[in-house]
Amino acid sequence: MSNIVAIVGRPNVGKSTLFNRLVGGRQAIVNEESGVTRDRNYGKSFWNGKEFSVIDTGGYVSNSDDIFEEEINKQVLLAMDEADVILFVCDVELGITDLDQNFAKVLRRVTKPVYVVVNKVDNSQRLYDSHEFYRLGVGEEIFPISSINGSGTGDLLDKVVSHFTTDTVENTDHLPRIAIVGRPNVGKSSTINALIGEERNIVTDIAGTTRDSLTTRYNRFGHDFMLVDTAGLRKKAKVNEDVEFYSVMRSVRAIEDCDVCMLLIDATRGMEAQDLSIFHLIERNNKGVVILVNKWDLVEKDNKTLINYEKELRAKIAPFNDVEIVFTSALTKQRLLKALEAAIQAYENRNRKVKTSELNNVMLEEIENYPPPSLKGKYVRIKYVTQLPTAIPCFAFYCNLPQYVKEPYKRFLENKIREHWDFRGTPIQIFMRKK
Repeated sequence: MSNIVAIVGRPNVGKSTLFNRLVGGRQAIVNEESGVTRDRNYGKSFWNGKEFSVIDTGGYVSNSDDIFEEEINKQVLLAMDEADVILFVCDVELGITDLDQNFAKVLRRVTKPVYVVVNKVDNSQRLYDSHEFYRLGVGEEIFPISSINGSGTGDLLDKVVSHFTTDTVENTDHLPRIAIVGRPNVGKSSTINALIGEERNIVTDIAGTTRDSLTTRYNRFGHDFMLVDTAGLRKKAKVNEDVEFYSVMRSVRAIEDCDVCMLLIDATRGMEAQDLSIFHLIERNNKGVVILVNKWDLVEKDNKTLINYEKELRAKIAPFNDVEIVFTSALTKQRLLKALEAAIQAYENRNRKVKTSELNNVMLEEIENYPPPSLKGKYVRIKYVTQLPTAIPCFAFYCNLPQYVKEPYKRFLENKIREHWDFRGTPIQIFMRKK
């Protein structure tokens, strides 16, 4: 038993609110408008000594011509197929609707435990109204709850976990987290689908399709890590809707929480100002980075196109241009495995530790060959260097006058460190300290 619960139902009944209640955080975007959730969103919950996974899904709408609703329905059916217990969420305010009845027909064919969860029951009158949902003919029991304040969720969870074993969900906190980030419509979701070999995330030509930050485990070809798909990051001035604002906030949070970012740019448009802003955001957060030039199959090429393109890119991201650049195509799966290997290498480089003796032997000789420039007739003498015990590569240089060492010389020291040790794809911090 894998201990998975799927939350399903028509749009705007409070599925994401219930999901956030169960996982104990604001993981899914919640808004009053209909159809906010699109992809499957996974989280972990714990109740009565049993750990289980929760899947939030978009609203199921039958016989719809809308491109999003058609794709959302596929995601809902995949979630139901994957789950061990299904929670069918309804809205007591509106009662039983045609959409509820149509979806109930789908659920009657399911052999797994199904429970009708009547949401928004926050007073005694609504408690009486909730009994009409027995007419749906789905499941054994009705659970009146209020997702927003948590009333009734305890009884529901008692029933849900009775189907589970005591086996805990595998802990993935120790695995590297690789976030795929970029502007809207550069192919982030397509890249993840191509990598994992299934339609995990909804893909359309419409910018802003992905809204929540979606985490997927990648465990194949000797690799094991968490892949995070994010919403496209646009300029603040262009973000008008509340939903997009929260999507952008979650994308920024995904960058802050990950180990390595795979920055996707559109090969047909090149690195624009917004791509550069995202790159500098990654750099400021001291995350590993790999640049993927997606849609490379659409570019007309000659024998020097790739070289010139890469040269132009490195000039734009300078001075931190010790970054792997991979030219990929999510459509043809060109060089995607190479991109993964580059991301894993950036993760290893970010965690690299250099012995103090080795560091001093190499760096003191480089400093002797090219000492810091004198300032006001005073000479800076660096006597000792060590790597600090931090999560990211940080180096402390001990000297007599640390305040006289300026940024250009620090950059020289960083370049020399990169020459002798592989820190490709990860920012390095240099600190001058008093001897």
